[in-house]
Amino acid sequence: MDNRAGEMMVFVRVVEAGSFSEAARLLHMTPSTVSKLIARLEERVGVRLIERSTRRLSLTKEGQFYYERSQELLAELDETEQQLAQGGSRPHGVVRVNASVTFGVRALEPLLPGFWEAYPDIVVDLSLSDEIVDLYLDRTDIAFRVGKLQDSNLIARKIGTARRKIVGSPAYLARMGVPQTPDDLLHHNCLGFNFRRAAAVWPLRENGLIVERMLSGTLMANNGETVGRMALAGVGLGRLGDYHVRGYIERGELIEVLGDSAITDSEDIHALYRGTQHMPQRVRAFLDYMVPRLQHYLEG
Repeated sequence: MDNRAGEMMVFVRVVEAGSFSEAARLLHMTPSTVSKLIARLEERVGVRLIERSTRRLSLTKEGQFYYERSQELLAELDETEQQLAQGGSRPHGVVRVNASVTFGVRALEPLLPGFWEAYPDIVVDLSLSDEIVDLYLDRTDIAFRVGKLQDSNLIARKIGTARRKIVGSPAYLARMGVPQTPDDLLHHNCLGFNFRRAAAVWPLRENGLIVERMLSGTLMANNGETVGRMALAGVGLGRLGDYHVRGYIERGELIEVLGDSAITDSEDIHALYRGTQHMPQRVRAFLDYMVPRLQHYLEG
C-alpha cells in the first residue's frame, strides 16, 4: 500500500528531532523501523536525503527541498481534513507572519482585532524584526518587506510606497539648529540602524543632483521604534518612514527637516509569500483581509 504521507511525516519528524532514535521515541516506533522507512523513501525518489554520521544528521540539498515541500503538503492535508470535519466552512490554522518592527506595530497590529472577528479560528504567529528572514527556513507564510526586493522565487504583492522623512524634536532643533542643507547634517547626531542591509548614508537632493552623506550618531538600533523614541526624546535626528512619524508630525512632537531635499527618498512595501500551486485557505484569508486595509493605511 502506498503510504507517502506517512513516510513524509516520519521524515519531517526525523529532521526536526535530529536523530532516528529521538524521532522513533516521539512516533512510538523502533529506530530500525524509522531507519528502514527513510531508506525506502530515498530508494523510491532515487536520491539521498539525509547524510548520516555518528554525531548528527544533516540534510542534502535534495533533502532540504523535500523537507520544505513535505511541511507544506502535510499542513495542507491537515487543513483539508479539519475543514471537512467542521463542514468546510471557515478557514483555520496557524498563519506565520514576519514584518519589520515599526510596520508591524503601526500597521499590522491595529488590524488584528478586526481580522479575528472575521476569522476567529485562525492563529496569527507574528514575529517582528527588521532583519530579512528566509521564508523557507523560518517556516514563514507571509513576510512584509520594506525596501528593495532580492531576486527569489517568492511572489511579491505590492502594498504601497513609504517615503523616508528626516525628523527631529522641537527641543533638539532648538538646541542644535535646523539643518538647511545636506552638509549641515554632518554637524548633527544622526541616529542609525545596525542591521546588515542598513547603510550609513542618507540620500538627498541638492541642486538637482542626488547626493549621499555618510553620517554618524550616538545610536545604532535594529528597529525603527527605538530610533523614533530617541528622536522624540531629543537625542538626535531620525530618518524614518512617513507612516511611522505621521502622527508625531501632526501633533507637533516631531518636525520634518530637509523635506525638499529628501523628496526622492522612498521605498516600496510588499507582501511576500511562497508560490505554491494551492495556497492554504488561512493564508489566502489573511492576505485578502490585510492587503487592501494596509494599502489604505499607507495612502494615509
